[in-house]
Amino acid sequence: MKITKRVVVHGRVQGVNFREATRLQAQRCNVGGWVRNCDDGSVEAVLHGLPDDVTRMLDWMRRGPPAARVARVEVDDWDGEFEGFERR
Repeated sequence: MKITKRVVVHGRVQGVNFREATRLQAQRCNVGGWVRNCDDGSVEAVLHGLPDDVTRMLDWMRRGPPAARVARVEVDDWDGEFEGFERR
């Protein structure tokens, strides 16, 4: 059974290729959903997939791409199903 999570990543996560790196990692993890920048400087994403795949994705998001400096990650349950992953 697939799950869906909403994730908000805080820290130095804009201007460091976080969204594109997230999109590519989501494809590797077989996770659907989307990612976008927020006005407060955070990055928000919705992840949909098998629990192990979503967990792998969340582990990656806690580190992010090399130039990112993740300070805090918020994770909540979310409704919805997503095919493919898009950068918004």
